[in-house]
Amino acid sequence: MNKIKKDDQVMVIRGKDKGKSAQVRQVLPMEHRALVTGVNMVKRHQRQQSAQQPGGIIEKEAPIQLSNLKLICKNCGDATRVGIRQRPDGVRVRVCKKCNEDID
Repeated sequence: MNKIKKDDQVMVIRGKDKGKSAQVRQVLPMEHRALVTGVNMVKRHQRQQSAQQPGGIIEKEAPIQLSNLKLICKNCGDATRVGIRQRPDGVRVRVCKKCNEDID
């Protein structure tokens, strides 16, 4: 079970964007990375695709390592570590380590 999923609110704890909080757009579990909206912006050269799409230097998001992200708990509102607990009905859920509440 992944501790960070798509559409989670996360905070960056390392790197040039330290302290920013944003939403996860995509998780790449095999690479241990995630695409986060507006974080880790890089400039890339792009060729002109057609007359309507001009070429030039564009800014886009690059994947950031999952170890550099902390999940923001919806219950307590803090950036927290995430644990995994199994409910009595057998379902595994993510748990906030600060407030000990389930994260849905």
